[in-house]
Amino acid sequence: MSLIRQVWLLLIVALSLAFAGGFGISVYSARQYLEAQLRFKNQDGAQALALILSQQKGDRAAMELAIASQFDTGHYERIHLLTPEGATLVARDAGESQATRAPGWFVRLVGIRPNMGVAQVSDGWKQVGRLEVASQTSFAHDEWWESSVASALMFLLLAVAAGAIGAYGVGRIRRPLQQTVEQAQAITERRFVAVSEPTVPELRNVTRAMNVMVARVRSMFDEQATQVEQLRRQAHCDPLTGLAHRQHFMARLKVALDSEDGSASGALVLVRMVDLQALNRRIGRGAADSLIKSAAAAMLESAQRYGTGDVGRLNGSDFALLLPDVGSLREPAVDVVARVRSLLIEHEAVSYAVAGAVRWWHGAPMSSLLAAADQALARAEGRGAYSVEIDDTGDGLVLGEDTWRQRISTALADRNVELASFPLVDRNGDVVHLECPLRLRIGSDGQAVPAVQWLPMARRASLTGQVDALAIELALAAIARDKMPRSVNVSPASLLDTTFTPRVREILQAHTASAPGLWLEVAEGGAMRHLHLMRELAMQMHAFGGRIGIEHAGEELTQGAAGLLEAGLDFAKLDASLSHGIAADPVRATHVGGMVRMLHGIGFKVYAEGISEAADAAALWACGIDGVTGPAVKA
Repeated sequence: MSLIRQVWLLLIVALSLAFAGGFGISVYSARQYLEAQLRFKNQDGAQALALILSQQKGDRAAMELAIASQFDTGHYERIHLLTPEGATLVARDAGESQATRAPGWFVRLVGIRPNMGVAQVSDGWKQVGRLEVASQTSFAHDEWWESSVASALMFLLLAVAAGAIGAYGVGRIRRPLQQTVEQAQAITERRFVAVSEPTVPELRNVTRAMNVMVARVRSMFDEQATQVEQLRRQAHCDPLTGLAHRQHFMARLKVALDSEDGSASGALVLVRMVDLQALNRRIGRGAADSLIKSAAAAMLESAQRYGTGDVGRLNGSDFALLLPDVGSLREPAVDVVARVRSLLIEHEAVSYAVAGAVRWWHGAPMSSLLAAADQALARAEGRGAYSVEIDDTGDGLVLGEDTWRQRISTALADRNVELASFPLVDRNGDVVHLECPLRLRIGSDGQAVPAVQWLPMARRASLTGQVDALAIELALAAIARDKMPRSVNVSPASLLDTTFTPRVREILQAHTASAPGLWLEVAEGGAMRHLHLMRELAMQMHAFGGRIGIEHAGEELTQGAAGLLEAGLDFAKLDASLSHGIAADPVRATHVGGMVRMLHGIGFKVYAEGISEAADAAALWACGIDGVTGPAVKA
């Protein structure tokens, strides 16, 4: 029983006892008062009549006349004159009881029964007899009943007023108490939120203590996030520019080429700042380093113009931009060179920049791609300052946007889809869940095509909500068949669809038995930008026992750490670029270990994606990871 119900029960019982006791005392007092009045009347009437009868000198006719006169005018039930031996001399009785307005049950249950009045009648020293007088009780019953009804109504009104006051008081307690309960519930759901302190002293102390705890958790988490961000920069970033260093950029490129749910193609732009040695000699190393940092910032701005791209420094003079989903190669290459040119001319630098761009696509061999990019860069350098060369011979999307939209819509309508299945295992080798990316049969050969080929077009056509809803339905149906938990990718674009979360709830309601086995995961970039939408979806998932988390995590978690404390998420899957080659890189292992400890501190489970080497898996187990998935994992 809830605390509020217990308070109400105690209040009702206390009020009931108080009003019942008060009403009972009132009724009992009225009864005692009326009985006493009737008893006094009986006794006074008996004494007065006995005095009159004693003056009749034993004249029976005179005594009968006096008794009749008293009986007829005094509302008596009976008047008897008895001989000393007990024989009746004169008797007057009212016969049937006088009608009363009080209910019969009331008279029978608590009726007034006063003692008779008794007096001696004498003639001088001679005793004539004994007089017994009993008054009518109907008037007393009427008075008592009316006063009892009035008392009951008064107590009822008081009870209503007390109930209203009690409701107001309980409401004042309920609101801060509910606030405290919601805060405690939020903490169990890994959401650390502070609430305003109530006015109730006891609850204020509890709320204050919980707010202090939340503040300490936030402070500890912020400190850990800052430390992890520093470790990330040490492990993955060039110390001068803050861009990704060569090893991390190559890991990001490998992930882009291998990922099933990323982009189908894009641009790889190599930028070279030529003759940096002459720049160092002319303006000095400190000024040259400052100029290189500014050039790196200009490259980052150029990449951000085309969406979510990666920028890295491959060596002292070479930089690279990895840009997904761009149609033209020349446009981003010209843009980045123009920005660097403007910067160098402004500082009258002797150095200059050139760029080479190639198209990359899912599944392309990384060595061939880099060789083509190096050749394009060499041709640009041969042409002179601020030249741009492109190589657009790579594979790409050969179908038009309308064709893609039609094929995707047809596949969804006909349910020409299937879920792939990749195990995620814990350190004991037990399967935590199956990762199940959706594939569509949209080719003429009927082969299932991975999401990387059609997902960009599905996003452009605003079809991701339908795609993700269908994937959730298929996963729940599969869970119902084999009871194996499954994880489904949800596109960030689906979060922005106002109909998506209600649709997910409807699907979960239709598969309540399978819902606890469903895991949803959203890419880090979209999840961190829309944490309030993630929280709404998390509430729906948790209501049915499901889980929700972030995939491809690592680059932005520490930057949006405060939001994670309120999102109520369950897990994070670290991007493959973080763990690639971790066995041979202690700095990277330190970074991953710090991130795992930070996320464990707020109740997250932490998994690693794309593990291709057993040695990397062993290093991740040493970091405290909860599970791994990838080519090296066998179910």
